[in-house]
Amino acid sequence: MNPVDITLYGIVDPMHCGGRPIDAVAQHAMAGGASVIQYRDKTASTRAMVEHARDLKTALWGSPVPLIINDRVDVAQAVDAEGVHLGQDDMHPEDARAILGDHAIIGMSVKTPEDAGTTPLASVDYVFIGGVFDTASKDNPASIGLNGWADRAAIIRARKPGLAVGAIAGINESNVAEVIAAGADGVAVISAICMAEDVEDEARCLRQLIEYQRRSPA
Repeated sequence: MNPVDITLYGIVDPMHCGGRPIDAVAQHAMAGGASVIQYRDKTASTRAMVEHARDLKTALWGSPVPLIINDRVDVAQAVDAEGVHLGQDDMHPEDARAILGDHAIIGMSVKTPEDAGTTPLASVDYVFIGGVFDTASKDNPASIGLNGWADRAAIIRARKPGLAVGAIAGINESNVAEVIAAGADGVAVISAICMAEDVEDEARCLRQLIEYQRRSPA
């Protein structure tokens, strides 16, 4: 496995950045403590995605924060991004690994218990399970809650011990501590950061809440 710190995994999506340039949003999120930046765009053309991904690559240049591309292995390859995040219907992670190379970071989304039991994990470096809570940034027919998250995480960790397992959907200041207390290695956040009036301050607040919970007695 390639090491990846998913503590505060910021997802930038032009549809949820309040009209602000996504590279600026990413820079502010990074300054506030985001440990990963993912570029997600469900509507742009391939050419536009490559241009936006290059802008993000420039914005993160010189930092330890990796750029992950959602879904699109071709875009990740075109801009030499650090990795790709795949859904259950996207390219098989072993095929993505063959294209992007041994050092690429490859993540997967898991939703159902069946996903947790069957997702191919051999070429995967982290997994996000969701949606944990209700969210407006993605269509989640039914949230699974923290108990559902824990059930799926246990299946995945039994299959691949040491794999980073995070939580996604509807996570914000009000609930991030309980997500970490439930055992998540990190949280993926879209609206709570990208729609914040002060992106850097919000990212910093979330990171502090995570770190405080990690230091708290079990």
